[in-house]
Amino acid sequence: MLKVVAMSFRPLYDRVLVKRLSAETKSAGGLFIPDSAKEKPQEAEVIATGTGRVLDSGTVRAMSVKVGDRVLFGKYTGDEVKLDGEEHIILREEDILAVLA
Repeated sequence: MLKVVAMSFRPLYDRVLVKRLSAETKSAGGLFIPDSAKEKPQEAEVIATGTGRVLDSGTVRAMSVKVGDRVLFGKYTGDEVKLDGEEHIILREEDILAVLA
C-alpha cells in the first residue's frame, strides 16, 4: 500500500479516486457478522476524478462519473493508497462497473 500525505489530490487522465463505503455489520436475516468474516465492500464514493481519457485523435473524452457518485467496482481492481491516514483506491474509469442512483 502506498502512503501519500497530501491535502489536495487529483488523479491523472481517466483515473478515479474512491473511498470504500463501510461494510454491513448485520446480515439480511438479522445476524451480526464478525470482522473476520467480512469481505471488503465493492461499493465506494468518488472523491476525485481526472480530466478524462486521451483518445488516439488527441481529443479528451470527458469522465462519465463525477465527485460524490456511488459506484460499484471489480473485486481485484485498482491500487490501494493511504491519504491523510485514510484508505482510498485509485481505479481506471473502465474498472467501474456501475453508478448507483
